[in-house]
Formats: sequence, C-alpha cells, structure tokens
Amino acid sequence: MRIAIFGASGATGQLLTDRCLAAGHEVTALVRRPEKFPQRDRVRVVQGNAFDRAAIADTLIGADAILSALGARSLKKEDVLERAIPLLVAAMEQAGIRRIVALGSAGALPTALDKQPAWRAWIVQNIVYNTFLKYPVASQIAQFRILSASHLDWTMVMPPMLTNGPGHGSFRMDGDALPRNGARISRTDVADFMMKQLTSTEWLRKGVYISW
Repeated sequence: MRIAIFGASGATGQLLTDRCLAAGHEVTALVRRPEKFPQRDRVRVVQGNAFDRAAIADTLIGADAILSALGARSLKKEDVLERAIPLLVAAMEQAGIRRIVALGSAGALPTALDKQPAWRAWIVQNIVYNTFLKYPVASQIAQFRILSASHLDWTMVMPPMLTNGPGHGSFRMDGDALPRNGARISRTDVADFMMKQLTSTEWLRKGVYISW
C-alpha cells in the first residue's frame, strides 16, 4: 500500500512512519525540514507544510490512503487543523483518494465525558478544556466537523492524554464516549491502532475514543 503521512515529523507521526515501513508500505511524508526527519532516507519526502496546496497535492501523488498526525505544537491559538484539514480534504477529493485515518483528541465531541465520574467530568470540562487546552480542543472540534462533512472514508482516533512511554498492547475503545476513568494512553498504542484502521471498516466515517 502507498501511504501519505501528514504530521510525519511529530512524535506520533514518526511512529506511524516506522510502522508503515516495517509493514512494507511505500511512504510519502510531508515535512517542513527534511534534514531533521529521521526517516528521510527511507521514504519519499516532500518539503513544505500542510497549508501549501501544491505541497499537499505532491504528497498525495499515487497514495492509496492517508495517515494524519497533524495538530498544534503548543497551547497557543495556532489554528493548524482549522487551516490544514479543509485543504487536505479538498485535495483528497480532487485526487480521488478516499481513506484517511486522523489523530484527534477526546475533546473533539461533547459526549467525551459522558461516562466519566461527575467530579472528573466537571474538572476536565471547566478547568482543562475551557482554560489551557481551550485552543487545541477547538481545533479538534473543527477537525471532526470538517471530516464528518466530507465525502471521505474517514476515521478519527480520539485519545485522552498521550504518553511517550511503552505501549500496553491492549486498550479500550468506545464509539460513544471516553471509556470510564480513561485518562491516558501511549502514542505507541495509538499508532498501532491507527495502522489497523487502514484495512478495517469497523470505524469507517466515525470517531473512536481509545484509552487504557
């Protein structure tokens, strides 16, 4: 399979790149600074960013599916997903590419906290989502809205806090809300789950919550 990866130079994006290569897929990665991309010698690299229509189109050439780990790199108002995802969706539709598996977050939908204890839901909603994660959450809400309005075969994977430690190899999934007391999951487990979605239709045109 030929996979185009957006956000490939980030922590989760590099894990996705490694897994694609290990599985024998051909990879094209859109990166800002190829010289700093560890896998640059093993993939087709397109230099640019996800706000550049020409760079996006180049990255999509020959692709069968897309993995996106795009997202803000700080807690500031960056509008990365608000700006990039419409361009990516339009380019995919023009190129006739349908499958995209995108990394989101548990804050993308208002149902996220429905299965959490009341005290935890209140803290997360009123202190976390409405204060220091205000802008990243707004971007994830926008990403979900844009993907769900598209004609693509999309899946948005929505974890809570991501850790950089080893994976457990097992986790909980839920299409309605974050699993009860779900608070974190490793990028390793998330990357493994995203890879499986490339050939699965279980969560087609859906968001899926995932946590330990």
